[in-house]
Amino acid sequence: MKFKKISAMVAAVCLVGVVGLAGCSQGGSADKAADAGKDAAAPYTLQTPGTLTIATSPDFPPFENLVNGEYVGLDIEVGKAIAKKLGLEPKFVSLQFDAILPAISAGTKADVGISGFTVDPEREKQVDFSTPYYTDDLSVAVLKSSSITSDNADAELNKEGVKIAVQSGTSGESYVKEHYPNATVVPYGNSNDCFAAMEAAQVNAVCTNYAVVGKMLSEAYTDAQVVKSVPTGEDYAVAASKDNPELTKAVNNALKELKADGTIDALLKQYL
Repeated sequence: MKFKKISAMVAAVCLVGVVGLAGCSQGGSADKAADAGKDAAAPYTLQTPGTLTIATSPDFPPFENLVNGEYVGLDIEVGKAIAKKLGLEPKFVSLQFDAILPAISAGTKADVGISGFTVDPEREKQVDFSTPYYTDDLSVAVLKSSSITSDNADAELNKEGVKIAVQSGTSGESYVKEHYPNATVVPYGNSNDCFAAMEAAQVNAVCTNYAVVGKMLSEAYTDAQVVKSVPTGEDYAVAASKDNPELTKAVNNALKELKADGTIDALLKQYL
């Protein structure tokens, strides 16, 4: 009788142990599912553990562009350098410029956006920005055969019938709307299309960032010239989700180190 009682107790203990192990197993699976997007060694969330997924619009040389299918440019190298500092592998995904910030804000498709983003109050409502890594201005370019010159640019650009190409969602678009209200703003998805439209006489001018205009005119549109430069002092920064503040902190720390060790200065000299 005593043996039977002991056997029953052992069986009961074993059953409890099995149930307990099953509970632990289920809990572990739930924890793994909850942490699927978190890097094991970091407090921030990533689209893919171990990878920094970077959204960019590769049509904005010298900041980002595609050459023979490869991402190249200042922003690309900055993104790679940040990822290396964080111990992550960089992965670039292409999105149209004005689709990047909504995607970052929603926490989909990418962890950060690096695509010539200038910091402004409206954008800061959508996303968090890192500390700046570059400061740029705006320029307006026209064909050399145009009647618009550096002497009459402000007056001529603000006339009815004048069409000014801008990249949609950029500071160039905002500037033209504010300073040339009589002109027609013609938005394009990327800067390449802006210059192609000017070359095809579909628009009279292009307004975009100073460094981009310089790159385009020196390499592809030698028949165009700058008629106005605007010292806007626009800070370029990395965009991250407001729901992922620890990632912004980590990016800021990485940028601080990259500035201190001379990496940022070297990249600026290389690309600008």
